[in-house]
Amino acid sequence: MARITAIELQDFEKIISRNCFYEDKTRFIKEWWENGDDITLLTRPRRSGKTLMLSVLEYFFSIKYTGKAGLFAHLAIWEEEEYRKLQGTYPVISLSFANIKEHYFENAKAKIGLMIANLYAEHYFLLDSGKLTEPDRIFFSKSIRRYG
Repeated sequence: MARITAIELQDFEKIISRNCFYEDKTRFIKEWWENGDDITLLTRPRRSGKTLMLSVLEYFFSIKYTGKAGLFAHLAIWEEEEYRKLQGTYPVISLSFANIKEHYFENAKAKIGLMIANLYAEHYFLLDSGKLTEPDRIFFSKSIRRYG
């Protein structure tokens, strides 16, 4: 059976679970991880897969998707034993402006603030995780009050 090419789909799990055509770019995970860069800028033209690549990274690393290893089982990254151990092991903050399409600055600012508030709410567990320094805990708490 021929695979469907999903034109507007940017969610990695949906693409894999619906058996849509996906060009395997998971080797990027290894390359990016091993570079150890402080900052990575994904520069590609419009409509070339930046949001999808971020979705792949989130599904691979995020603790929110622990147990979703099957999504990667047939892809290049899964050939690397050490990378299998990384799947679902980190809190990931993913922020995309792909859906911020406002004509006025104040409306865009409000939508971005709502996105940030949702991220704080989603990662609230970090306050009690023992992973944050005291200054980070204070900043997180102040930010929750500001955005939440």
